[in-house]
Amino acid sequence: MSLDFEAPKTSEPEDVPEPTPVSRKSSAPLWKLLLRDRVATVAAGILVLVFLTAIFGPMLVGDAASDQDLNQSNLPPFTLDTGWMNVLGTDPLGRSMLARLIVACQTTLSVAIPAVVLSAIIGSIIGMWAGYHRGWRETTAMRVADVIMSFPSLLMAVVVLYVFSPSAANIVLVLAITRIPIYLRTARAESAELQSRLFVDAARTFGASSGAVIRRHVAPILLPTLLTVATLDFCFVMLAESSLSFLGIGIQPPDVSWGLMVAQGRTYLQTAWWLSFFPGLAIVITTVSATVLAAWARIATDPAQRWRLTVPRSAKSRLLPVRKVVS
Repeated sequence: MSLDFEAPKTSEPEDVPEPTPVSRKSSAPLWKLLLRDRVATVAAGILVLVFLTAIFGPMLVGDAASDQDLNQSNLPPFTLDTGWMNVLGTDPLGRSMLARLIVACQTTLSVAIPAVVLSAIIGSIIGMWAGYHRGWRETTAMRVADVIMSFPSLLMAVVVLYVFSPSAANIVLVLAITRIPIYLRTARAESAELQSRLFVDAARTFGASSGAVIRRHVAPILLPTLLTVATLDFCFVMLAESSLSFLGIGIQPPDVSWGLMVAQGRTYLQTAWWLSFFPGLAIVITTVSATVLAAWARIATDPAQRWRLTVPRSAKSRLLPVRKVVS
């Protein structure tokens, strides 16, 4: 058996891009790189629309989400005879499904965003502090994280909300606590690796305190990774809130969320499918868009991988040396 390797050609093909222009493109602003990826651009547009709807939507629909009209009970969607507010149909009490979806968007995001922000801030600070100092600080922080992670987060939320009154504040608190270990473990691993780097040793040599080193040198490097984790965690928290509302221990009437709308419409699936379909579709579209954008952001914020967003796929395959193994 013989191994023959084909030597790479010394002259590059004319259609292969040169390294210098690629390096210039890779330093382009993130919004320009985003526009080059159509899928990520669509996902970002959907998320922007969702956030704008949550902020300004309830002011535009007014009281349409709570106004009842039994004469228009369970109207099917895409019926414009009763006005554009009933374009997605009505519920058994004659309330506009479109207006309720807009109000529920604000409620869902008002639970998911604070839970993610709280868990990200607390977990990241503790993780960077423990990973930088190591020793008993790291051991204590990791054991606490292991204890929290030993309980399924959704099961812990069910138990806590069953004991205490189910409210938006309690949902945010319990979901934030259960998600802290995700950021703590990520920040601890990255910080432990960075604390032995030369630029960190140089900062300590010049008399910088541990807090200053973490704030000025460690945190900026960890920020892209933590933002990617937070984007993915946003999907989990939103699905967890929807699951709790579906079980009846989440958002309580007269407030409304997407998960609660799905739960309220499950008894009408045979006669009024739109009551559960549209809020469920909103959950799916939002979570998929956040997942796609998180995958793009992970590459865009990594200097070693950003070139993948600038070089065409056909050119990237030709940049690699060709090797053939013949037996």
